[in-house]
Amino acid sequence: MARKARIEYEGAFYHVIVRGNQRQEIFKGEGDFLEYLEILSNYKKRYNFSLYSYVLMNNHVHLLIETREAPLSKILQGINQSYTMYFNRRYRTVGHLFQGRYKAILCDRDGYLLSLIKYIHFNPVRAKVVKSPDSYRWSGHHCYVRKADREDIVETDQVLRMFSEDKSTARKLYMSYMDDGVAVKKEDIYSTVDQRVLGDEVFIEKVGERYDGELKKERRKREYTLAEIAKRIEVCCGVALENLRGRGKAEGISSGRKLFSLVAKEYGYKGKEIAKFIRRDPAVVSIAIKDRKNFEREIEDVMRPLKKSD
Repeated sequence: MARKARIEYEGAFYHVIVRGNQRQEIFKGEGDFLEYLEILSNYKKRYNFSLYSYVLMNNHVHLLIETREAPLSKILQGINQSYTMYFNRRYRTVGHLFQGRYKAILCDRDGYLLSLIKYIHFNPVRAKVVKSPDSYRWSGHHCYVRKADREDIVETDQVLRMFSEDKSTARKLYMSYMDDGVAVKKEDIYSTVDQRVLGDEVFIEKVGERYDGELKKERRKREYTLAEIAKRIEVCCGVALENLRGRGKAEGISSGRKLFSLVAKEYGYKGKEIAKFIRRDPAVVSIAIKDRKNFEREIEDVMRPLKKSD
């Protein structure tokens, strides 16, 4: 199967994950971490990209990058090649250090910037390496909690201004945000469209206008129960679950059943599961699902409040 092309344009905002080949260690000691950060800093100056967050783990790296003139592929190629040459020279090894293809998710910066920073900086905590981001040395978290250094590779100003125009207050509010006990869920960060884009429908449309290709809108994987979806059908359409399961054939009820089936399908449920829940023959549900093009606007109307209820 052919690889999907990177979506690249000036001003694009990416969550990048680079892993060691076959999950091997890519950092074996302090000197390796320092060398990678030096290389990252050098390429940041060369290609003038913005870095909002990073974390270096033993066998993988997370970066939060906003590009300018240079495309992401050129940036990552330079960083990965330079570090691989250093690593192979130091440890007298040969061959590929990183997986052949890094993961780069094009993200809606306005909608996900803070969540992504929190998710990335908590990576060592989730891995049970440390109990707090404050205790992990190799991340951009420390750039946000202390006064900026001229050598910092993380550009904190824009993010801190989201908390307060006063730097001291902003740092305190950032720390409160990190310590509020509200975890950023993995499924929220990786619930992508076409495995490459993270954002709402408006953002997806904007990306589509820039991208000369097709974005396949994949179904979300059971983010909500069938009961939750049925409740939203009731709120949006006035058709209660008892009506969906009843024998009524009025136009509104029939449309409600179709809409329920279509939304449930969007969230990854199988036709048999949907049919069992609303007590219908699976063949009836299959017919309803085929009528998607006549309900696209209604599907979005139901899914939008579902998202807002998170």
